[in-house]
Amino acid sequence: MFKRYFWLFAILLLMFTACSEQPLGTRRNPIKLYFVPSMEANKIITSAEAIKDFLHQDTGLFFKVGVPTSYAAVIEAMGTDETDIAFLATFAYVMAHEKYNAQVELTTVRNHLSAYRGQFVANVNSGVNSIEDIEGKVIAYTDAASTSGYIYPSAILKQNNIKPKKEIMAGGHPQVILAVYEQNADVGCTFWSEEREGKPYDARSSVEETHPDVYEKVKIIGFTDWIPNDTVTFRDKFPADLKEKIVNSLLKYAEDPEGQKELQALYNVDGFIRSSDSDYNIVRETLETLGMDANELFK
Repeated sequence: MFKRYFWLFAILLLMFTACSEQPLGTRRNPIKLYFVPSMEANKIITSAEAIKDFLHQDTGLFFKVGVPTSYAAVIEAMGTDETDIAFLATFAYVMAHEKYNAQVELTTVRNHLSAYRGQFVANVNSGVNSIEDIEGKVIAYTDAASTSGYIYPSAILKQNNIKPKKEIMAGGHPQVILAVYEQNADVGCTFWSEEREGKPYDARSSVEETHPDVYEKVKIIGFTDWIPNDTVTFRDKFPADLKEKIVNSLLKYAEDPEGQKELQALYNVDGFIRSSDSDYNIVRETLETLGMDANELFK
C-alpha cells in the first residue's frame, strides 16, 4: 500500500515539475491575465475571454484570465507567480509598482482622453445637493484601492473636514450607483466620463440597461481633480520579448472593430497609448500634497 502511494506521489510530482518547467506562454504554462472587479464579474469575464482568444490567435501564446474578488487581491497577485499581466486601476497600479515593481506599459483611452475624473453622485431624494451636504450622510465607495471611487473623493472630504455618518465599500462602480439608486446610501463615488452624442457616459451608464431611469434618480453633485486613466501592467521581470509582442497585439486589438466592441463592454475603453511609470507621478504628488500615505490607504 505504501509503495502504491509513493509511486502515485512521485508521478504527480513529476507531472507538476514538467508543467512548471514549460516555457511561459505555452499550453501548460499560460500567461495569466487578471482584471480588477470594477464592473460586474460576468461581463468582465465575457470580454476577457474574447481578449484572450485574440491574443492567442495573434501571438500564438496561451493565456488564462481571472477576476479576483478585490483590487487588493490583484495587487498582491502582481508580487507572485499568480499573475503576469493585469488591467489595473490607477491607484492599484501605483501600489503594485511601489510594492512589487510592477510596470505599466499601456494607459487606456476614453473619448480621446487618457485622464478622467471621479464624481460624487446622490439620490435625488437624499437632500444632498453639494459635497458639503455629505456631512453626516451615508456614503458608498467602490473599493479602497479605487482612485476615482475612493482615494480622490475621500481626500476631498478629509481636506474639507467633512465627515460622513457611515462608509460603505460596495465593491464596484455599478454597485455604488445601485446603492444610491436604491437609497441604501445617500451619496456615492464613481468614475465620470464625458458625454457621448449628448448622452451621459459616466458610471450610471453601467446600470442603464436594467434601470433606465437611473439618470433621473441619481444626480451628479461634484467632481474630483483629473486622474491618469487605468493601466495594462506587467509584473516585474516579465520577459521583454513577450511583453513587446503582447503590447503590440493589444494595440492591434484596439484598432479591430470587434476588439473595440469588447473593450467598450469591458471597461468602456476606446483604445490604448504607450505609457511609463512617470506618467503616474501626479497621483503620488497629489497624495503627498494631501498628506495621505499610500500604504495606509491601501490597508
